[in-house]
Amino acid sequence: MCGIVGYIGNEEAVPVLMNGLAKLEYRGYDSAGISVYNDGICTIKSKGRLSMLSDKIHGEGVVSSHIGIGHTRWATHGAPSDRNSHPHNSQSGKISVVHNGIIENYMDLKAFLEEKGYRFASETDTEVVAQLFDFYYDGDAVGTLRRVIGKIRGAYALAIMCNDHPDSLVAVRKDSPLLVGLGHDGNYIASDIPALLEYTRDYYLLNENEIVFLKKEGVTLYDLDGNQIHKDVFHVTWDIDAAEKGGYDYFMMKEIMEQPQALKKTVFPRLTERGISLEALSLTEEEIKNFNRIHIVACGSAWHAGIVGRYVMEEINRIPVEVDIASEFRYRNPILSKNDLCIIISQSGETADTLAALREAKKQGVKVLSIVNVVGSSIARESDDVLYTWAGPEIAVATTKGYTTQLSMLYLVALYFAKVRGSVDEMRFQEYLRELRLLPQKTEDILKLDGKMAELAKRYAHCEDVFIIGRGLDYAAAMEASLKLKEISYIHSEAYAAGELKHGTISLIEEGTLVIAIATQERLFEKLVSNVKEVKARGANVIAITTKGGKDMEAVADEVIYLPKVADIFTSSFNVLPMQLFAYYTAVERGCDVDKPRNLAKSVTVE
Repeated sequence: MCGIVGYIGNEEAVPVLMNGLAKLEYRGYDSAGISVYNDGICTIKSKGRLSMLSDKIHGEGVVSSHIGIGHTRWATHGAPSDRNSHPHNSQSGKISVVHNGIIENYMDLKAFLEEKGYRFASETDTEVVAQLFDFYYDGDAVGTLRRVIGKIRGAYALAIMCNDHPDSLVAVRKDSPLLVGLGHDGNYIASDIPALLEYTRDYYLLNENEIVFLKKEGVTLYDLDGNQIHKDVFHVTWDIDAAEKGGYDYFMMKEIMEQPQALKKTVFPRLTERGISLEALSLTEEEIKNFNRIHIVACGSAWHAGIVGRYVMEEINRIPVEVDIASEFRYRNPILSKNDLCIIISQSGETADTLAALREAKKQGVKVLSIVNVVGSSIARESDDVLYTWAGPEIAVATTKGYTTQLSMLYLVALYFAKVRGSVDEMRFQEYLRELRLLPQKTEDILKLDGKMAELAKRYAHCEDVFIIGRGLDYAAAMEASLKLKEISYIHSEAYAAGELKHGTISLIEEGTLVIAIATQERLFEKLVSNVKEVKARGANVIAITTKGGKDMEAVADEVIYLPKVADIFTSSFNVLPMQLFAYYTAVERGCDVDKPRNLAKSVTVE
């Protein structure tokens, strides 16, 4: 959600800023802008895509400068417009600010500043920061920022330029990601590594309330009290090609096809000859044996992964598991006890609601294990234990490899716990390990359904309502399949537990309605066949996804997609794959922007 880029050095700033912002487009945005210094602050911004900002920059004449800040905005306060776009400047024109997050007390601050004679040009909360900085400015940029931080409440990553300091930038982060890139001919700030990867592989990962003062010669870090601090340099090892499309039309398809390799990187290093090794896990065997309850907390697709995790964990560990949407978790005043474990799941490791849930769990004294993809992210740093999914950068807003690697990590945790607790016998445990080793290859085989799903998408892309049904783990998969379809194709899609059809939902089924039935659980297969008969009797068109051997489905469904037969606990890794492909091709058929669906952001860093 939103993107920040800043630069100071020997190169021309405008190309660096625009290139960095282009690499952050995946985060979601509706407007963009830059501020650079050339005998004063020059700000150019525009509603719409970066191409519109680029046209405006060239239309007004490219400004030569060696320092600047840039931003892609996703509207929260004020509709998308030129005047609400970032950067925002103070009334005096001396201060320019870009901001990710929300200033919760901006109305009070705005009233205070208006009493002091300040006039506001936008509807945003961010403009308050520019005006407040201007009000308190005393020539010391770091000291002024510390004073501003003391007055504002909320979540923020801020980068600030000042007319009086044309050779420096100052920035800070709280609850919104920001990192510092260390270059040979200059230094950078950004919301995420892909923005800077072609310029540097060395970074400082800022912690909460850490301030950075950048000059082209070097970087100085401070805490809130103004004390200088020192940090280790984080070196990025993944290749820049991982953040490029590699010949695919969209990142989403590239990432769908990267799933076998991502699963290998996530699963194989953790499998030993006879068991599972979870690196650097601080949980003791005694703690694992004594867990009374597990709380899984996440948002969006990660929450769907958590629902699968609940089924699997309860099935093979017989531990009660609760799954919470992170945005609801802390507001329901959760009841946690010292023998509970909280598992936090987040692809980015920066999801605001999930991070807040983590802090609530820790406040109540509960151990926190996180499953994240981004090394050094806030959730990773604040957890007691972290397990990385090693999916590599995921650029498309709709997660694919992020989700399936989260599932694989949950399988590993569930089986590791089961081994420690003695809740699964050795023969069954080894069978599960054998199936885990086949996970990447079977994923690769299923992705060969590419052509078949493209054909079905072409046939059904005109649908405006789709219902996806399943039972047990298949219902969990239906939820993720429905989300994929609605978020990138804009088709209204709903997932339903198939047993609930007769409790109201079936009234929505009429002639020509598309129903997708997922039926990969052997003990529930016959019941799903009955549910398919029910919707067929009301005129539905049915696509069924089942395992080899489910021939009875051919007699009732219009189309049947067959998947390899696996242990029930692993089916969610496979039945979602055809639906990823179907959602992708449906969105393409409907002319949608697959990687950047409207109104959505990759990393949701505000509540």
